[in-house]
Amino acid sequence: MLNLLKKSMGGNGAQVAYEVVVSMQTDVGCVREVNEDCGRYTIPSDPAELAGKGVLAIVADGMGGHSAGEVASQMAVEVISRAYYESSADVQTALKRAIEKANREIHEASVKNASQHGMGTTIVALVLQQDLAYAAHVGDSRLYLVRGGEIYLMTEDHSAVMEMVKRGLLSLSEARHHADKNVILRALGSHPAVEVSIWEEPLPVREGDCFLLCSDGLYDLVEDDEIRAAVVESGPHAACEKLIGLAKERGGHDNITVGILAVNPPGGGLKSARETRQWETSQ
Repeated sequence: MLNLLKKSMGGNGAQVAYEVVVSMQTDVGCVREVNEDCGRYTIPSDPAELAGKGVLAIVADGMGGHSAGEVASQMAVEVISRAYYESSADVQTALKRAIEKANREIHEASVKNASQHGMGTTIVALVLQQDLAYAAHVGDSRLYLVRGGEIYLMTEDHSAVMEMVKRGLLSLSEARHHADKNVILRALGSHPAVEVSIWEEPLPVREGDCFLLCSDGLYDLVEDDEIRAAVVESGPHAACEKLIGLAKERGGHDNITVGILAVNPPGGGLKSARETRQWETSQ
């Protein structure tokens, strides 16, 4: 269990504590032999680092022949986590630079090693620092926010079908079942440089917010409203299990990774599923 400080909405300058409960789970699915997804959350044990840098959560979905996708996703979470916390820049700048560094290192590795040629990975990253949320992504791994019983998609897929939606050629429902729904336009490692999508302004965090990061193995098979219901009805650990179970019941054709960060009132009774300060999930 982790206590953070959140500014009071009362306008009197007071501060109240809230608790963040995190669960991150992954599954190889029902078809793939290798899990090319990778997820990590980091909660600094040093109070000063926690106050300055906050909690970091990452989900990466690798791609490439043989085990190359697995290598790319693991490299992404390792490099981003290390570079973010080592940076002396502000949260937003540090997060963007960390993702750009991961891109360079993955690309360099793919050039040097023939077995890893062409490997890459999507990435979605969330930082909860004090009373603010920051996010960045490349590719089609997603970040959702469940607030007040409603679900909001907080990222825009860098995919071929999403471009068609933006141009008015497809509806969102048509895009969901389009043959090219998994064709992505950006990934870490595919080029020496990458355009990182990052929120222009941080989002003020509210008590009761739940942030969900996931790979496309989840949202391809589970509707947004089903994601919302699982998050509203259960704690983070049980919701992750339920959502992965739903995706597998419907075929589980891809690896499935889900991470949930719940912002709870102090003493809310939910316990973190793990006591470790840092956890990585990968096959």
